[in-house]
Amino acid sequence: MGLQDTLRALADPTRREILNLLKSGRMSAGEIAEHFPVSGASVSRHLSVLKEADLIWDQREGKYIFYELNVSVLEEIMLWLSDLMEENGRVMDFGPVKEE
Repeated sequence: MGLQDTLRALADPTRREILNLLKSGRMSAGEIAEHFPVSGASVSRHLSVLKEADLIWDQREGKYIFYELNVSVLEEIMLWLSDLMEENGRVMDFGPVKEE
């Protein structure tokens, strides 16, 4: 998948929250779904988008599927952003960061 797909996946707040949950380690789809007031099918779709963007991996164990972060893709994004913010060897100043 390309950077565009990865950024599209990251644009959704629910998917970003799923990534935050996975920071602490792998979780089953059911464990992830417990944190959201949406249907299991909706969480499953979010997981599919994250997987298609290579932001997460899944592993089936018996009747459960466990998900974990793919940190290498996140590292690539951080490197790209870091390069983007540098101009002639110095970091560009974009002003204060707007809180959501």
